[in-house]
Amino acid sequence: STNSMLELLSGLDESLFHAINGAWPRGDTMMWWTSKPLAWAPLYVLLIIAVLKKYKSRASRLLVLAGVGITVGLCDLVSAKVLKPTAERLRPSHRVEFVDSIHLYERADGIVYKGGKYSFVSSHAANHMGVAIFLGAVLSGWLWWLVLWAVVIGYSRIHLGVHFPGDVICGWMVGAGLGAVVFNVIRRRL
Repeated sequence: STNSMLELLSGLDESLFHAINGAWPRGDTMMWWTSKPLAWAPLYVLLIIAVLKKYKSRASRLLVLAGVGITVGLCDLVSAKVLKPTAERLRPSHRVEFVDSIHLYERADGIVYKGGKYSFVSSHAANHMGVAIFLGAVLSGWLWWLVLWAVVIGYSRIHLGVHFPGDVICGWMVGAGLGAVVFNVIRRRL
């Protein structure tokens, strides 16, 4: 039945989560910064330079910028405003039964980072994979580097204890799909 299949998948997801979360405590600070957009500023500068080099017309440059904005907007809308409130899956960091087995990041000010209430799907994973697929298509040659970037960010969310692997994988799928759709809508105008 559907319920037993969901229970099996959820159990596998939780087991995989426990295998990843806390496996590398020394990586906490690095994973914390990996999840922060500011840490990726040098990459954003490189991407802007690459877009400016490849696309000379103002119209194409604006279209790429609009495409990134639309991709992030759609990914965020679907992940945060549709899927999270519909699924209502508690983050691992908010699960009472995990309190003794979870590894959470403690910030310098002593506050333990737990993220919002719901976890399915990861907005970080959706947004970054959406941008990776969109810009990877816009800037041929960048795709695998950008996908790797999105994968590392997704991993950081599991490491920090705020997402299950399934939240991240499904977030990547949502992002990849939306990034591809936005690219396909604008590519003839580029």
